[in-house]
Amino acid sequence: MPLDLHRVATQIEAMGADLQAQGAERLERLEQAIAVLKSSGAADGYPPATPPQEYRVLATDGSHIDVDRHMPVRCSLINISKVSLQYGTRPDARLESHPHLYATPEELSVPDPRGTGTVALEGRLMGIKRSVEEVVALAEMAEEVEDIPTLALVDGSLVLWGREEQSYPEYVRESLLNNGLLLALSRIKNLSREKPVAMAAYISLPRSADIVRSLQSEREFDGLLDRDLFTRVLQAGERSDAFASTSPIVVERYGDHQVYFFYLKTEHEIARVEVPVWVAEDEALLSLAHTLILDQCRKGMGYPTAIMEAHEQAVIGGRERELFRQMVENALAERGLPVYTSEKALSKRVRPV
Repeated sequence: MPLDLHRVATQIEAMGADLQAQGAERLERLEQAIAVLKSSGAADGYPPATPPQEYRVLATDGSHIDVDRHMPVRCSLINISKVSLQYGTRPDARLESHPHLYATPEELSVPDPRGTGTVALEGRLMGIKRSVEEVVALAEMAEEVEDIPTLALVDGSLVLWGREEQSYPEYVRESLLNNGLLLALSRIKNLSREKPVAMAAYISLPRSADIVRSLQSEREFDGLLDRDLFTRVLQAGERSDAFASTSPIVVERYGDHQVYFFYLKTEHEIARVEVPVWVAEDEALLSLAHTLILDQCRKGMGYPTAIMEAHEQAVIGGRERELFRQMVENALAERGLPVYTSEKALSKRVRPV
């Protein structure tokens, strides 16, 4: 047995005992943090409105196969799903996925417009590229909708650029943010001026502590998360105030799409919902996002139905990843091109007797 489960069990028992010992102290800090939150006036809860009789939810999700040095050729694949669910007197559902192969040097890199170099589109950057394509797909769907209340929804955060990406050249940020994410958000924003279209990002089981950190000017509340606070102060169905993101990349680069967030208490969890500023400052759109996300969670038994369906359409399973590898190898072999792989990758596929 490669893993000594007996030793692991002993360590897990010790971890549990340690957490139990810390429980009383943590509860005291939580009570203090809630008192500070209430004194700041940020503990109010806002109830949802009644869902409109006719509404539509659009959702996208993505999965990708990254560039693999064990493959015989540099390539990657992004699969983006598109889901449209319409409720009311004319119920309808559209579920589809769109795979795109990246294989040319131009597709697998972000070039400097000045011609001084390129950055490989792989690893973390390929993940950001996939997230951008999810929002682009959402904009495409939103531009096709009729004039009924619509929620355009993505899974995860709208903040796609963290500290790890600060080392990339400016032209990489320009390509993926200005000419990618922010351009797609502008398309949805323009639609929202003509039709009731709200845009939001849903984060399940968030580990953010933005609000906790904002309270620490008075006391230390290390180890607490925002969801710990709002689990206690919100009633089921309520949302918190909308707070502005203090992420440096958002403040510096997002312009008309500054990110706001609120916490939503569903019947099963505290979720973090991020919205662009043009949704946060429009009471009708903010209420629409709140109400329809909550209704989706109820329909999905705790998680937005549209996002669940989008995930199912987008996911690339282990078997499909292996078939993709075989398809690439077969395509090369049929054309008399060299097919090779590393001994490490081969050892995982062929087990010795």
